[in-house]
Amino acid sequence: MTDIRERHPGGQPVRLDHAAFTYGSADMLFDADFPSSTITAVMGPSGSGKSTLLNLVAGFETPRKGRVLIGDSDVTALAPAERPVSMIFQENNLFAHLDVAKNVGLGRSPALRLTSDDRRAVADALARTGLSDKEHRLPRELSGGERQRVALARALVRDRPVLLLDEPFGSLGPALRQDMLDLLAGVQAERRMTVLFVTHQPEDARRLAQKIVFLEAGIVTAAGSTEEFFAGDGPEGFRRYVGSQS
Repeated sequence: MTDIRERHPGGQPVRLDHAAFTYGSADMLFDADFPSSTITAVMGPSGSGKSTLLNLVAGFETPRKGRVLIGDSDVTALAPAERPVSMIFQENNLFAHLDVAKNVGLGRSPALRLTSDDRRAVADALARTGLSDKEHRLPRELSGGERQRVALARALVRDRPVLLLDEPFGSLGPALRQDMLDLLAGVQAERRMTVLFVTHQPEDARRLAQKIVFLEAGIVTAAGSTEEFFAGDGPEGFRRYVGSQS
């Protein structure tokens, strides 16, 4: 049997090298490193730039100066489809008229022209996310947690080294959210992807992430291990933020 780690080469490091961006009247400047094959929680108050940071990595936004680096490559000028990145949003972006298997298959072919290898990859991803018996259902026939599993399965068949998640489980109840966090942790351990995970939930970061990058007013004010952040002498801005969440 082939070790899954042999079939999936793992993650790549991500760097925002003084990437400047202006949103409305807000000037943002991101300078941060995200280690290869690590889960990093991106946290901060509302409006601090968390989603913008992910969009810069994904290519949905372009910095007015600075660079976006993935692995050894400068991807600043590349379109989203050309970057080695998958992204999962809170609203999961499923097509209502396509069943589960076809929504996942879009990760391999936007035209759904699937080879036998593609179909095997879809079946494997559905099995890994617990959806094998739901492949012919439409999104409206699924629970919120199941729809997010479809979005994760689609990211798995893309098999990119970097996975971005913008509060994908924020609308789920506590039990479903914990199930999805456990599933994501298991998938990341197998695939060794580099994961950037935006969350407002300190307990989710503590449970899932090895590293935290903390934003305030459009800049990175602190970065370090999750253990350091949750120590009694963690970064002051983060301690204020966590206090405001309780």
